[in-house]
Amino acid sequence: MTPFRASYATDHTASRGRSTEEEPSRTRTPFQRDRDRIIHCTAFRRLQHKTQVFISPEGDHLRTRMTHSLEVAQIARSMARVLRADEDLTEAIALAHDLGHTPFGHAGEDALDAAMAAAGGFDHNDQALRVLVLLEQRYPGFDGLNLTWETLEGVVKHNGPIAPDNVQATLSWFNSQFDLEIGSHAGLEAQIAAIADDIAYNHHDMDDGLRAGLFSVEQICDSVPHVGKAIAEVRRDEPDAPKAIVVQEAVRRLIGDMVGDALGCTTRRLDRLRPVDAAELRHCGEPAVRFTEPMKENERALKTFLFENMYRAPSVNREREAGAQIVRDLFTYYMEVRGALDMTWLTAYPRAVNESWERIVADYIAGMTDRFAKRLHRKIFYEE
Repeated sequence: MTPFRASYATDHTASRGRSTEEEPSRTRTPFQRDRDRIIHCTAFRRLQHKTQVFISPEGDHLRTRMTHSLEVAQIARSMARVLRADEDLTEAIALAHDLGHTPFGHAGEDALDAAMAAAGGFDHNDQALRVLVLLEQRYPGFDGLNLTWETLEGVVKHNGPIAPDNVQATLSWFNSQFDLEIGSHAGLEAQIAAIADDIAYNHHDMDDGLRAGLFSVEQICDSVPHVGKAIAEVRRDEPDAPKAIVVQEAVRRLIGDMVGDALGCTTRRLDRLRPVDAAELRHCGEPAVRFTEPMKENERALKTFLFENMYRAPSVNREREAGAQIVRDLFTYYMEVRGALDMTWLTAYPRAVNESWERIVADYIAGMTDRFAKRLHRKIFYEE
């Protein structure tokens, strides 16, 4: 650990530990070990073939959940260094934050949530915790990855405090092992990972939308003033640059602007809040890591444009609905034909006797990649 760690950063030597006690690593801190376990787990590898925006993207340069997670981790780690947070914990939370996503992105999640309405619903944040504490089967002594309290808390709260009425079964498991501190904010590292997520997906989705031809550079320049300003500045500075390079450079500058704004705003807030340690920072009653109001307005303008011109574009909507229908069909099929579920997977499923069949089916479907779900759906409904 760097000697320059801030007093309000999370200290790995004071970790609350793991659900199952283990011998410490001889060469790695607990948070380095958590990061490594996340990178090596099956659920992380599956992110390579899970939707970010486009369903099973054909273009080699369009982003998936894995590339998005890596980009978030890079931004988050860079910010953590400046703010003197624990870089390894920040990176671990960033890498794990999307592990609970279904195939076909939010369309798949919405379809699975509706199918599970009578059995507790489905939420990708809760599912990420299920993956980390239950569904990953890699070690002889415990289910899940046996991560530290700090990493698990950061994943659970990466979108903010957990409200008491949102505590699902898995979070109840969390409190049976640890105290989740419901209602408090996460530590500095999780807050950094969360804002890095916003920075990454806004600008990288914009880049993907331009690559896919869903909108033009002129359209976004006309609709989102700060993006238009960045494009104009690059064209002025690099008049001979091809359009693709202009876009890449503008995206780089826009990300840098948001990172700089968040770092400046957060530094001022920490100076005002003056938390003496990580525990006090969690209980300040407000997040420490934030954008300034003008930058939040820029973020809202870009999100609004992307929602209208990308996330709800007709071609994307057709893919979303097709993916949602596959999830609905698979859920109905496995509810009705129980013997059809992959017995190799079911045999390895932990604590199956304590779960409803609905939850078992939801766990199975949620773990699928886009291409596996499409291939399975085709085999069941069109080839049998």
